[in-house]
Amino acid sequence: MDITHQSEIRRDNFPIFLFALTLFSSASLMFVLQPMFGKALLPLLGGSASVWNTCMVFYQSILFLGYLYAHFLSTRFGYRKHLAIHLSILLISLYFLPVSIPEGSRPPSSENPSIWLLSTLFVSIGLPFFVLSTNSPLLQKWFSKIGHQTSNDPYYLSIASNAGSLIALLSYPFLLEPAIGISQQQQYWSAGFLVLIGLISLCMLVLKQQHFQPAVNKASSINLVEKPEPKLQIQWLLLAFVPSSLLLGTTNFISIDIATVPLLWVIPLALYLFSFILVFSGYGAAIHKKILLIQPWLVAPFLIYYFSNQKLASFSVELLIHLFVFFISIMVCHGELAKKRPSTNYLTQYYLIMSFGGMLGGIFNSFIAPFIFSSIYEYPLMIVCALLLNPINGIGQYVKEHLAKIIFSAYFITFAVILSISVKQLDDAFLISFAIIALMGAAYFLFKKNSLYFPLVGLLVLSCAAPEKHQGGDQLLHQSRNFYGVLSVKKISDLNVDNNTHTLHEIYSGTTRHGLQLLNDVNRQCTPNGYYSPQGPLGSIFANYNNQNNTWRIGVVGLGAGEMAGYAKASQHWTFFELDPAVVQIATNPEYFTYLTDCISGYDIQVGDARITLENQPNPFDLLVIDAFTSDSIPTHLLTKEALELYFSRLENHGLLVFHISNRYLELKKVLADHAEKLGLTLLLQEFRPEQNIPFVYRSDWAILARKEADLLPLVNADLQHNWQRVPHYADARSWTDDFTSIMNVWK
Repeated sequence: MDITHQSEIRRDNFPIFLFALTLFSSASLMFVLQPMFGKALLPLLGGSASVWNTCMVFYQSILFLGYLYAHFLSTRFGYRKHLAIHLSILLISLYFLPVSIPEGSRPPSSENPSIWLLSTLFVSIGLPFFVLSTNSPLLQKWFSKIGHQTSNDPYYLSIASNAGSLIALLSYPFLLEPAIGISQQQQYWSAGFLVLIGLISLCMLVLKQQHFQPAVNKASSINLVEKPEPKLQIQWLLLAFVPSSLLLGTTNFISIDIATVPLLWVIPLALYLFSFILVFSGYGAAIHKKILLIQPWLVAPFLIYYFSNQKLASFSVELLIHLFVFFISIMVCHGELAKKRPSTNYLTQYYLIMSFGGMLGGIFNSFIAPFIFSSIYEYPLMIVCALLLNPINGIGQYVKEHLAKIIFSAYFITFAVILSISVKQLDDAFLISFAIIALMGAAYFLFKKNSLYFPLVGLLVLSCAAPEKHQGGDQLLHQSRNFYGVLSVKKISDLNVDNNTHTLHEIYSGTTRHGLQLLNDVNRQCTPNGYYSPQGPLGSIFANYNNQNNTWRIGVVGLGAGEMAGYAKASQHWTFFELDPAVVQIATNPEYFTYLTDCISGYDIQVGDARITLENQPNPFDLLVIDAFTSDSIPTHLLTKEALELYFSRLENHGLLVFHISNRYLELKKVLADHAEKLGLTLLLQEFRPEQNIPFVYRSDWAILARKEADLLPLVNADLQHNWQRVPHYADARSWTDDFTSIMNVWK
């Protein structure tokens, strides 16, 4: 190879390297900016639904506007004016650096903070985020104009963009967040943005020098669409909408119904980004063909299994099954998007429609589904939609040709539903078996020439005809859903414990139980159970301060079923702080729980984030209980140094601060031990592990803090078995502050 040829190769590879590096950097910065700024806002506004909904609307709106701007700029202006406009915006965006919340800015205390939040987001990160959102379509459009041998199909550059997003996604919680605080993150991010501006300027220079130079013809592996018809544009929209919705649905489902594990949400999002890398790679077309063939035969039995309400004993295997089906489903949609991509003349329009579809998917799951579904039904719905988008099924043509058969099948399914109702009353297994065999036989002859419809009909028949399963007399009394998740109340009848029959109600958030009440025993209706039982640490606290607490003002962060009200005295006043309004509706409804109607008289409930509502409390408390850390997504802003300072500012001089820190994955005692040493507090911990199985009593971890050691003497003097222990300071602990929190540092 001679020197001249080597030089030509370097010139050919340099534009690819430059544009790919710029896209990689831009996507990385975008994926870091969103969680970084969300953490910065958390101490000011808390974690209420309105806050996160407002942030999401802002991000999605700016992202869509960025794509719209890229489309408008590249189709309405010549390249010289085009570059001048964009360079001006890049220069103006530098004014917003370093990104941070304006000093001294505070949300209004008496008004809805949405306007303040939107204005703060715009002033702090509005233009930088807008610049980041324009880069993916705009840079690929530029690359298509520089005359490179691959300029006729620049979509493969999106691999760099998605790789940057994927690496940033994995790096932030595991590397960046555990290492440095928010203020340093903002400084490093601002420096990275400056580097990105330099890279974009270099891309502009390459475009200006090589604009419309003839490219070396290189055949694309896919025939690009020359002019997209409206039908194709609708397909783009649907192929972007379904996986976007499925991503959120899968994340909610596995986090709520399978396992409450911190950072579990990272896996579906990583698979989502990885699917884009695959479909736009050189192997994308070959992989897509195989996925199309696999999907119907994988998804149909999965849906039958899903609707059977059965679960495997191993949650890890269960998780893998759901993630695999999710990945196959989004691969079908994203593979079709890659296959149906247009020529570079319509590149920005293609990305604009894709972004709009993704935005609609997010809006559907976040704002519409919680109001129309009581559970996460959009999850299986989108799996079915992805199945229907599989092009080998020929859905539209099939419906036209076989409408009569479809109506006939609907008749059979209706018959199955009616039959199942009758059979449940008769409890006749023979009739169920006969009906299923007959219907499946009819469906086979109707749909045996189509690989998709036979298993789908089987799914519908089985889900309708199978008797409803109740294990151990369980009955679902209530199920509702909102921004915070799925809440349910279950009734367990005829539960035999120690030769006694009990009826109890339980409240669940997803799969995490947050309280229970025994209803058929009048003597125990006001007795707290589970984590809050008299035999446990909380019961020990109330018992040992019983002679002192007659006139106490008591605050409780986290309402649950209202079990702690079982310790209330008529002369006390209690205030419950609860973030989720749906929990309040359940706890105050005597059809579900009667703690708040029968066991306590003087109380009030403050709805909202505890740090916000506590700041507005006029009267100090004698005892403050923080019970908000038993689920997977712990509110870290309630456990920072600033949070503890707030709690003690709302306590009397001899007031007590109690934390419930039971958690399967996180060792939160390390955080409290560090706070106690830094703030000069006395800390005691009890890790309650009953030696024998006690009905309705759970193992739990509780911590209590006070300003002076003497305030804890009633507890210490009565502790003959030394259950309450001092907690040593951990050398590897790092203080949690509003600037720095990381669950990776306290993982068990």
